[in-house]
Amino acid sequence: MRILLKFTVDCDPDAAWRALHSPRAVAEIYGPLMDMRPLSALPAAWEPGDDVAMELTLGGIHLGSQLITVSERTVQEPEGTVRIFRDSGVPLTGPLASLDVWDHQMAVSPAPGDPGRTLWRDRLVIAGRSAPALWPVLWGAWQWRAARIRALAPTWAHDPGPAPTSD
Repeated sequence: MRILLKFTVDCDPDAAWRALHSPRAVAEIYGPLMDMRPLSALPAAWEPGDDVAMELTLGGIHLGSQLITVSERTVQEPEGTVRIFRDSGVPLTGPLASLDVWDHQMAVSPAPGDPGRTLWRDRLVIAGRSAPALWPVLWGAWQWRAARIRALAPTWAHDPGPAPTSD
């Protein structure tokens, strides 16, 4: 079963790509609805090969834990470069642990006709005996994520300039 989203956000693709690698930015996407806490050391930035277990809570209620396994790739399309961030980890505990497949990919590229904005594509593939029951809940959560990504993206574009030098 799949959930597919495609929308534009108000930041450039480099800022969106940096946000995808930021555990803090990812946690902000789910907040304040859901809280994600690492069960081990959290990297400053997600890197290919990372495996980090996270605990998920909703309003203080434990939803379970999830292993985030990071990989990435780049694809050349006629419209330009597409960078893809993939979480192919697995739910470890809680209701989602009954899923056999969890494959979440987020692709960012310049928005058609507006390279200062980002075309964001989000795909979640799930499978398992509980997938039909969990799909509507996850679909709703992905709509929430899309709204949060759109709201937060303008804040990702801030790149501080170099520190002033004293002469």
